[in-house]
Amino acid sequence: MKTQSKMRRQIVAACASAVALCGVLGVSSQALAQTKIPMRISTPAVPDDWHAKMWTVFKENLDKSAANQFDVQINLNASLFKQGTEPAAMARGNLELSSISAFDIAKLVPDFSIFTAGYVIRDPSHQQKVFNGPIGENLFKTVSEKMDVTILSTVYLGTRQVNLREVRNVKTPADLKGIKLRMPGTKEWLFLGEALGATATPLAFGEVYLGLKTGTIDGQDNPLPTVRAAKFYEVTKQLVLTNHLVDGIFIAISNKTWNGLTAAQKQNVKAAALAAAQYNNENRIKEEGQIIDFFKKEGLQVTTPDLDAFQKSVQDTYAKSDYAKSWPSGLLDSINKTR
Repeated sequence: MKTQSKMRRQIVAACASAVALCGVLGVSSQALAQTKIPMRISTPAVPDDWHAKMWTVFKENLDKSAANQFDVQINLNASLFKQGTEPAAMARGNLELSSISAFDIAKLVPDFSIFTAGYVIRDPSHQQKVFNGPIGENLFKTVSEKMDVTILSTVYLGTRQVNLREVRNVKTPADLKGIKLRMPGTKEWLFLGEALGATATPLAFGEVYLGLKTGTIDGQDNPLPTVRAAKFYEVTKQLVLTNHLVDGIFIAISNKTWNGLTAAQKQNVKAAALAAAQYNNENRIKEEGQIIDFFKKEGLQVTTPDLDAFQKSVQDTYAKSDYAKSWPSGLLDSINKTR
């Protein structure tokens, strides 16, 4: 009996030790998980678009260069934050990462509105040289101060074209009169739509397909890869190659998150953002070179208007606007001289 009692005591003690050990291990695992820095990404991009796929490249690069340090969570289709609300969410510290547009930035940094104007940036190469040089460096400092976000890299979104629900003979901006052209719902975007000669109509990106299908809008403007990824070609009949805006977005991180990183972590995050941008840019430029044939096969009419007439009209409209008054003296000249 004494032997059995002793054995029972030993078994109980062993079990207690095991439970205690499991508890310790459990706490350690939880603590380990909690040390990972959350990196929630919010984007309105649809899964098939390059600026959605680039976030996977970002995640893969960061997981490789800083293993077990970050918890990267990618949220597409504006499922986490509504398009246009991401900058405010990052400033509050409610969101770590997003891609923001020049139009988003121009709301708080009027200098940046120059990049919302038509026919300012010439092509993707010019875009990278402008933002990766002194012009971008100075403007990004102002963005950080006024918006509480740090810009990590510049992403080529594509050259924006006009996409119409019904075929129309478009040669000059006057030919777009009366066309309800979907634009994102900020005054800068709407001004651009009006400068093109159309009736700018605000509508969230996620509602554009249905709007085109039902006739709520007559057209929309986007880079051609986005037109294909969002399947707008299914509900439109014409592409008008206006080339009116060499568009870009900027991978940005909340200053609250950025300032909490070590120097090594900042370097890793920056490198991942640059790799993501490069992946997007290379693939998007390649796709734009091949995509016209795709749309023609889908039955869309592809037409080219009088680009000189569009450029002159749009630039004249901006020159007379309050936007031009907010541009720093000499900035447009510096952009034009960047080669």
